[in-house]
Amino acid sequence: MLKPLRDASADTDAHSPAGMPDGLPVPRRYWSVAAIWLAMTMSVLDGAIANVALPTIAGELHASAASSIWIVNAYQLAITVTLLPLAALGDRLGYRRVYMVGLAVFTLGSLGCALSHTLPTLTAARVLQGLGAGGIMSINSALVRFTYPKALLGRGIGMNALVISVSAAIGPTVAAAILAKASWEWLFAINVPIGILAIAIAFRSLPTTLGSSRKFDWVSALLNAATFGFLITGAESVARDGLASGLSKLAVGAAAGALLTYRELRREHPLVPFDLLRIPIFGLSILTSIVSFAAQMMAYVGLPFYFQSVMGRTAVETGLLMTPWPLAVGISAPLAGRLADRHRAGTLGGIGLTVFAAGLGLMSAIHPGASNLDIAWRMALCGLGFGFFQSPNNRAMVTAAPLHRSGAAGGALATARLLGQTAGAVTTAVFFHVAGTNAATTAMATAAVLAGIAALVSLSRLKLAPRPRPDPPDEIGTLPAGP
Repeated sequence: MLKPLRDASADTDAHSPAGMPDGLPVPRRYWSVAAIWLAMTMSVLDGAIANVALPTIAGELHASAASSIWIVNAYQLAITVTLLPLAALGDRLGYRRVYMVGLAVFTLGSLGCALSHTLPTLTAARVLQGLGAGGIMSINSALVRFTYPKALLGRGIGMNALVISVSAAIGPTVAAAILAKASWEWLFAINVPIGILAIAIAFRSLPTTLGSSRKFDWVSALLNAATFGFLITGAESVARDGLASGLSKLAVGAAAGALLTYRELRREHPLVPFDLLRIPIFGLSILTSIVSFAAQMMAYVGLPFYFQSVMGRTAVETGLLMTPWPLAVGISAPLAGRLADRHRAGTLGGIGLTVFAAGLGLMSAIHPGASNLDIAWRMALCGLGFGFFQSPNNRAMVTAAPLHRSGAAGGALATARLLGQTAGAVTTAVFFHVAGTNAATTAMATAAVLAGIAALVSLSRLKLAPRPRPDPPDEIGTLPAGP
């Protein structure tokens, strides 16, 4: 059996309040982030490559385009409805345990996808994959918080954003490369050896944290799943087929949400982190995240249609023109993360979102005959602004929560991102129904306005957090490594 790496930080209590070790020592810290990044890369890549491979998979499985969409939707829905429950479970059982189980389930789900030969079995395997990805994404930020020393936390969060951005950027390329040489099953089979490697590294290196004795609230977890599941599928139905088709789903989701809110507001440590939302810096950071990710997704959905339908670019050219955005995020996010360890998130986020809004405004006004260079530098400007906002904002959210609520904070962070992206995609779909050929430019202009609003919200945080500060004392600590 593999023996865990020795945690030298457990030998001293000189570096943090209440006797808590301040992050992991080198080289264990590097192994820990390697496990975190491998898992995140796989979960993000699988969201991107399925979109590219969907026509191929549908053709080989003899499935209609409408039914094959569930290969994508099943994965995304499984993640969305489990983020907050699994984050709460991490607070109770320890983040390492939930993360490693999530990684194992994701790997098993990948094997199931590779062995599937019908649409129902592939969809079921994608649900299993999504459950595993939910465990990875919900606990990711909490593990980063316990892996890095407080003085380097912003840097760690910035590098995390870099990994996610690069994974999203290379997803279509990876999918195309695999499909050029092998069958679609290898899109998922490749995760199996990587997942096993990540599990082995995680077992030896991830920080082990104390959990709590609180019971897991299964009723709230089911209400949470009903709320997000019905609201998201209802919103998609409205955007695709009109209000009547999704109204019943929206009503069920709203009713479940009302019951969930009534139940959770009375709890000391709720599954939906209302206790954290009452912290002004946390609540404003969540709001900023939702609005900014909505603006980002409006651009991501609308621009490919504009490039191909209005500007006459090919699918390959469109893919290349979209690339400067995530690459620019990968450049600016680590830099902003380093600055976030010394400067206020409100200032850095306000600057980044102002640049983001300017880039979106310039894209909305671009001439149909513009050159590829004119498009590329505007896309890069959007990415630079978004990346400069993202790392400081994430750091502000993570550090605003008490240590024993790190899982809830990470789950809320991931949920805010998905809610924003869903809202942006649905809004753009509505624009395509209403505005026709002007939908893409309308979406871009609206996104620019949203980014400007998010910049103002970010700047409003200046009076709440004068400087980055260390984590508050708490009862949770880091134990020596081990299962």
